[in-house]
Amino acid sequence: MKALALLSGGLDSTLAIKLVLDQGIDVIALNFTSPFYLCNEKGRCFAPEVAKKFKIPLKVINKGKEYLRMIRKPKYGYGSGMNPCIDCRIFILRKAKKYANKIGAKFIFTGEVLGQRPMSQHMRALRIIEKEAGLEGKILRPLSAKLLPLTEAERKGWVDRNRFMSIKGRSRKAQIRLAKKLGINDYPWPAGGCLLTHKEFANKLRDLFKHKKRVRLKDVELLKAGRHFRLGNNKIIVGRNKEENEKLMRLKNKTDYVFEVPNTGSPTTILQGRKTSRAVRLAARLTATYSDAKEERVLVRYGKEKLNKEVMVSQLKGEEIERIRI
Repeated sequence: MKALALLSGGLDSTLAIKLVLDQGIDVIALNFTSPFYLCNEKGRCFAPEVAKKFKIPLKVINKGKEYLRMIRKPKYGYGSGMNPCIDCRIFILRKAKKYANKIGAKFIFTGEVLGQRPMSQHMRALRIIEKEAGLEGKILRPLSAKLLPLTEAERKGWVDRNRFMSIKGRSRKAQIRLAKKLGINDYPWPAGGCLLTHKEFANKLRDLFKHKKRVRLKDVELLKAGRHFRLGNNKIIVGRNKEENEKLMRLKNKTDYVFEVPNTGSPTTILQGRKTSRAVRLAARLTATYSDAKEERVLVRYGKEKLNKEVMVSQLKGEEIERIRI
């Protein structure tokens, strides 16, 4: 008997895999990646570690451009930010269904907990997701199985429902007790997660969709670096540290202008869109404002490949900055 697990690397999906493995089922893990997901606060991703610990195969799928199109116009709307949680689960499970058929897995299971997430894990949402994904009655959720309708795997005796759990709600106390009982000690605390739920990031993505018809994955990566400002159709991004400065240089387009203040601590700034004199001066003033320069008038150098142009500008005041901040 072979089953496909959706593995994020978090505690819930880890526990679900352990409960199914303990029933003698061969498990293959499927992990989805996207530019919107943060592993945890230290950037450590646990999915490969969990797969290695349990000695199970791991397939990693990037959600890709198709996922970006879904986020722009989700059928079931957004949560608190730009997070289309119901559409996201449908998207993932449709992909999982295809992969399960490919490898001959008899059923799919997840680490979902009834009532844990307000948008996508209440009973009505679970039913919508299963129906839209073409998996009605076929998704096993071991952590909440006793609170949910029987699945095909349980009805046909492939797994024993009595050995699963009846966990519900947002508290993790029951999962922590279960982890201790099952000998699982190394797992991430809930941190990082989906950037689409973060207000600041959601504002940046909303602005990007508004001003750009064809959004690329590189555009999304740029949203995760620097301070972002908008002047009509121009986007200005100012790095906050050396790491972000380097990232901006890696991700910038060939047509973007780069700005720096010479001979002092300076952010790297990139200007996207038409290079009008107004946009150039604003990008230069932002660069000067966030640099270590103390003078009233600051020399800023800029250009595409080489910083072969220069302009003398004054620094911006706080209220001027807030008017254009995304």
